[in-house]
Amino acid sequence: MGQQKEVKMEAEATEDPAKLKEEGNGAFKAGNYEEALIKYTKAIDLTGKDNDKSTYLKNRAAVYLKIEDFDRAVSDCTGALEISHNDPKALYRRCQAYEALDKVEQAYSDAKSVHNFDPKNKAIEPFLLRLHAKVQARINEQSTTASKVTKMFELVFNVEEELDKREKAADNMIVLAKERVGAELLFKDGVVQRIVRLMKVEKNPKIRLSLVRVFGDLGKSAMVRAKNIVREAGVPFFLNALNSSDEEAVNAVSYVIQCLLDSISQVDLVDRWAEKLKNTKNNRMNVTERKQKRADEVTREGILKDNSKELDSIMHVICFNTTSRTLTALAREALINLIMKNCKWEQLNWADKMLKTDAYQRLMEVASELNLPEFKYESAMDITDSTKTIVGVTFGFLYEQMYDDKRREALIAEVAKFTQEKLMDPGMESKVRVVAAITTLLTNAPELGNSQLKEGLLEMMLVMARSEEYIQQLVASEAIIAAASKKKDVTAIVNQGLDILKALYKSSNDHIKVRALVGLCKLGASGGSDAALRPFADGSSSKLAEACRRFLINPEKDSDLRRWAAEGLSFLTLDAEVKEKLVEDEPAMRALIEVGKTGAQNVMYGVLATLVNLTNSYDKQEINPEMMELAKFAKHHIPEEHELDDEDFADKRIWSIAQMGVTSALVSLSKTESHNMRELIARVLNAICKHGELRGLVVQQGGSKALIPLALEGTDRGTRCAASALARIGITQDPAIAFPGQRSCDVVRPISLLLDPECEGLENFESLMALGNLASLNESTRKRILKDYNCIQAIENFMFEEHELIRRAAVQCWTNLCVSGVQVDRCEGDNDKVKYCVLLCGDDVDQNVVKAASGALAMLTSASNKVCKKVFDSKQWNDCLLNLLASMDVEICFRGCVIVQNMVASCKDTAEKVLETQIMEVLQALVMKANLDSGNAQPNPTMVKVKGVCERTLDEAHKMNIVRTQQEAVVEEEEKEDDIEPWLRAPAAGSSDVPALEGGD
Repeated sequence: MGQQKEVKMEAEATEDPAKLKEEGNGAFKAGNYEEALIKYTKAIDLTGKDNDKSTYLKNRAAVYLKIEDFDRAVSDCTGALEISHNDPKALYRRCQAYEALDKVEQAYSDAKSVHNFDPKNKAIEPFLLRLHAKVQARINEQSTTASKVTKMFELVFNVEEELDKREKAADNMIVLAKERVGAELLFKDGVVQRIVRLMKVEKNPKIRLSLVRVFGDLGKSAMVRAKNIVREAGVPFFLNALNSSDEEAVNAVSYVIQCLLDSISQVDLVDRWAEKLKNTKNNRMNVTERKQKRADEVTREGILKDNSKELDSIMHVICFNTTSRTLTALAREALINLIMKNCKWEQLNWADKMLKTDAYQRLMEVASELNLPEFKYESAMDITDSTKTIVGVTFGFLYEQMYDDKRREALIAEVAKFTQEKLMDPGMESKVRVVAAITTLLTNAPELGNSQLKEGLLEMMLVMARSEEYIQQLVASEAIIAAASKKKDVTAIVNQGLDILKALYKSSNDHIKVRALVGLCKLGASGGSDAALRPFADGSSSKLAEACRRFLINPEKDSDLRRWAAEGLSFLTLDAEVKEKLVEDEPAMRALIEVGKTGAQNVMYGVLATLVNLTNSYDKQEINPEMMELAKFAKHHIPEEHELDDEDFADKRIWSIAQMGVTSALVSLSKTESHNMRELIARVLNAICKHGELRGLVVQQGGSKALIPLALEGTDRGTRCAASALARIGITQDPAIAFPGQRSCDVVRPISLLLDPECEGLENFESLMALGNLASLNESTRKRILKDYNCIQAIENFMFEEHELIRRAAVQCWTNLCVSGVQVDRCEGDNDKVKYCVLLCGDDVDQNVVKAASGALAMLTSASNKVCKKVFDSKQWNDCLLNLLASMDVEICFRGCVIVQNMVASCKDTAEKVLETQIMEVLQALVMKANLDSGNAQPNPTMVKVKGVCERTLDEAHKMNIVRTQQEAVVEEEEKEDDIEPWLRAPAAGSSDVPALEGGD
């Protein structure tokens, strides 16, 4: 250990800070900012001299300015100024950073300081003029805004004013709160206290909602203001605002609470690194970035500790009120969603903190609630059909956040504590609630639910199902359906509960009957898509499906019955014959789609699982032929695929349901937080997008918009399916229509996920094609692609791909990016991008690659003289250009002519180097060829362009005196003939010397 320490000390001693600084300077000049950052940081850590440290900090600040990390640039400049007061360079760089951060006053102050200490500094003068104008503009803006604030206060907080004026003023206050100056003035003038007082008497719901939204915008990204709002208003204030049956109001207040939580906890410190990691090569960071990330984490840990009072109070109030009997159902769901959002470790780690409270017990109380009129009593909670699904999904999230066995066991113990307490109660109501709660867990958090299926509980469910009491039959049948997920449970239920379910199916109560029907459907489908495995007799599945259909299409049946009918079909449609009959039954399919359009959480599984089965978009197990032979030899069961599950039949079903408008139902259901449900939606949409003719329908019905969030968050398979669907839409649909506005930038990252080498070649190809189309859309989209390091790196890597189509798509995509100035700057750097582009112009395998590469080189050379010179970096540049000019494809020939024209126009040295080769003769030949073509009845318009470019190139060279006209050449030859060379003296005998006459003796 001591030896290792000694070696480390020796290694550090050999690293000279001054040398590191010089290496950093070299990297900075070369544009390698990452390397420069590492060198300067090491120099800062190693140096012991204050003056040197000040220099290194200023240098590192220059790097931060280049990579647009302005906060750290300010920090380094401030550190340098603490050592060397009034250092002009540190002040100047801090001024630049402050201006970029829109801190105009501080920037102006630094600029004045630079001018005072270094009056001859010309670089600061433009800053002074610009910042002075900005400061004056801001002063004017503040005075104008101040008058607006005063007027709004007079209107909003005067309850005797006209209602219309007050409503409009409250809306305008939201706009002001979004602006920096407006937010500062509102906060300074005590708007928080005024709103709190007004909300105690204000009855108008529109004004109340606007005032709460003001709090959200005031506190957003402003920790001090957010803490003040929570202290002044109090958490119960927001709870009262949340307690509404108006969905818009509930969503708005929930958003405000989340904004305050994010601001107080400074979640941006974590989120920005997660964002940066996505744009980093191989999702890895260098040493300096890791140190900075850790520093941000430590900073946030300190912030969380300092603000724990506010954050913990919000958590306790939210968790405690999930079981409040005075809350509306929508408000309860909003609180549970807030728990789901903040339970993650990187958010607020509520999953772990809740173990020290009774929060899990309260969530189980909600999970055990029954939304049935027959079971409503005075102390019952108000819930919707979706509430229990949301609670179940939240439990799934909470269980995932338990990152070690100890914590998972603690959560299981908390849930078990609830079940045991209820089971100890001799009353039947407690047992009913236990079964209902475990059903919720089994449906949405299976692993946690199965942990509660202890010995005797399944038997208790079967006993309850035999009961004559309606409520017991209802919850028991639902529990049996949920429990029949593992093979051993299915076997036990088939052996013990099949007769019970059949008896329940004969019930006169439709609610009991439909649940028993779903139980039978699930047991009947336990063989999956294997045509050889059928637990029930042949034809049973069709009879069960017909029974489900009757519930589904009957408009007189309530939504609960139709929901269960859809769930029954989700199991039965594993049978290929049922699939075909269902798709052919248009009324039943349209009824299923209408159920999906409701967007209710509790219909989600039934509808989506049915659609996945119909489209065959589930994963199929690949059977190894050798293993099949071994299975036959060992007399094991071999899965068989039904003939109606062939791809042709599946495609026909996809066409049918797409034409019926299934995408609109999928869009309605896509708002779920459940990753598993999101995956099912993505699978179905991807199956539809496999057909080019159906992609327009997907776009028309909002599918392209819904797919973007599905591709960014979810299971690995789900995000991949969503990304694949987006890529397919991007290939055949006009990107301006499919992805309008900001969406064209948002879609870049999802599609670029398919550029991973682990993806299939088809996915790589489709992603490149879609990105190529997007790159042709606008500059914002091109910049978005180019700033995503992983994306552009993958595109350039695929330009070396052996597969012809993938390589072509990559080159075409890269070519479309060349319109951007950012791409031009990249090609001007110290790299071989231009060199490879030149080599592609000489490709003799794929003419489409040549066409794309020549187009790229034409654009690059027209935009940059430096690129024109870099063409010579390739030793084969002459052969590659001649290959373009001599191409039989006139489009390629034209692009080659444009490249030559750009190079000749760039500078005389470049022009001379180009025209001293055969290229000049080829240009002349092309002019002659174009003249011949002009004599045709229908001249080629591209050849006319070729002629024009060649003539302009030769004219430009003539102006530079590099080439001559034919007439000038004749005159020059004649002048040469007029010049007579002097006579030479006859050589002397035996001498080899030939002296000139001018030489004399």
